[in-house]
Amino acid sequence: MTTAQPTTDVLAEKHRSTLDQALATIRTRAYWSPYPEHPKAYGADGSLDAAAGLAAHEAVLNGRFDLDQPGTDGWTGGEVSPYGPALGVEYPHADVDVLLPAMRTGLPAWRDAGPETRALVCLEILARISARTHEFAHAVMHTSGQAYMMAFQAGGPHAQDRGLEAVAYAYEEQTRTPAGRAAWSKPQGKRDPLELSKEFTPVGRGVALVIGCNTFPTWNGYPGLFASLATGNAVLVKPHPRAVLPLALTVKVAREVLAESGFDPNLVALATERPGEGIAKTLAVRPEIRIIDYTGSTEFGDWLEANARQAQVYTEKAGVNTVLIDSTDDYKGMLSNLAFSLSLYSGQMCTTPQNLLIPRDGITTDQGPRSYDEVVADLAAAVGGLLGDDARANALLGALVNPDVKARLEAATGLGEVALASREVAHPDFPEAVVRTPVMVKLDGSKPDAEAAYLSECFGPVSFAVSVDSTADGLDLLRRTIRDKGAMTVGAYTTSADTERAVEEICLEESAQLSLNLTGGVYVNQTAAFSDFHGSGGNPAANAALCDGAFVSNRFRVVEVRRQA
Repeated sequence: MTTAQPTTDVLAEKHRSTLDQALATIRTRAYWSPYPEHPKAYGADGSLDAAAGLAAHEAVLNGRFDLDQPGTDGWTGGEVSPYGPALGVEYPHADVDVLLPAMRTGLPAWRDAGPETRALVCLEILARISARTHEFAHAVMHTSGQAYMMAFQAGGPHAQDRGLEAVAYAYEEQTRTPAGRAAWSKPQGKRDPLELSKEFTPVGRGVALVIGCNTFPTWNGYPGLFASLATGNAVLVKPHPRAVLPLALTVKVAREVLAESGFDPNLVALATERPGEGIAKTLAVRPEIRIIDYTGSTEFGDWLEANARQAQVYTEKAGVNTVLIDSTDDYKGMLSNLAFSLSLYSGQMCTTPQNLLIPRDGITTDQGPRSYDEVVADLAAAVGGLLGDDARANALLGALVNPDVKARLEAATGLGEVALASREVAHPDFPEAVVRTPVMVKLDGSKPDAEAAYLSECFGPVSFAVSVDSTADGLDLLRRTIRDKGAMTVGAYTTSADTERAVEEICLEESAQLSLNLTGGVYVNQTAAFSDFHGSGGNPAANAALCDGAFVSNRFRVVEVRRQA
């Protein structure tokens, strides 16, 4: 701890005001971010501009990514960009019987450093990542298939925001109990009081495992990583085999900052896997692993919750996101907003709407009544207009992240009447990229065979326009969908106060995050750190929310030492 103290003073000068602002913002829920969203904001104060970021990315390709970790027993790689090129990067493969004990060695000093020092070290890690946002953007783009600007923002400042948010919650939860020694005195009437000296220490659970996802490796990975690190745990990062590079870069930065701050760099390490090795299951049940963060399929998330009994498991799985369309006073704005929501990143977001519940007799709008068929046709036209220009389509859609998404897209056309056909979009810079516009399929909500389709998650650029007998039937279906299948997001359009209250009551009772009447530049599939909760932890789509007190508070326990005064 003494070796880290001089560095800690420097970090406090650099980052304490940022931590204080983050703590204030999670209470006010206002907009704030310390990390610039605009690409031109980078290039000064040691940060990489666009050209330097690209050069740094290219310098990593086709070589070994050495982390100087204990227990390296070989090298593995094989990432291929969804845009076509092979990355050619080899990563250290770890003998976990050697790596895991090494990760525990630094835990006592990390524990003794206390919540503030841990938070400041985490903020320095985030600051250095932020300075390399352009480099990280290329890594995210070429592992997830996101278009560059989305990779820059979602994989850069927005992911960094989520990491900082987790640090703020971690600090707040750990400091609820007073630091240092507390005097305790209980009066005993005429006798001398009973007196004790009590000391309370937040203690991490041990080694945390972050199981990364393919689509948002940093955005989904940073909350768990920084929540665990800030609460006194070591963190083993197991990336998705198709999206290793963004998290490998993160681990490298973290290890450098930890070492410079006087701590053991092995508090953060990388676990990559050989083709077909499937180490996530092996690691998940290791006794050293005490915390698990996972984003991905419901099947594996359920397996983790059932089998990783020694660990606190935080999962974000799959849901069926639903939008109820009852009425609107801004028909054009509604269509535009939904079209963008369905198109962004080819629907490859856990928050993208899938089911659009529309009364079969139609809806009322500011442009007059619209039948079910007219609403669907108008929405299809809005998507077509948005994506009619190939340059704009490429910027919004990105590339399909893997062949499974393409297969689901193609299979969806056999599920019902196609209201909007998907088309191929050629990418001028990456001819091997698989870029497809969304497909929209009409389904009759009253037919059992259709129910099997719309009550299953169809991840990717697929949506179902589900006809329902009435708004009341749509509300019943909405409730059943959230309760049985889960939802990361719910949307609704209505001019009726009664319908609005009914939707809100369903979402309160079933624990689903609701967006009402969005017609402008905010979309149902976007959430803002420090203000919006991503998921609720209260329905089958996820057992945790990003980010709240519950997301961090069970990553550590408070241990008390009592002494006779």
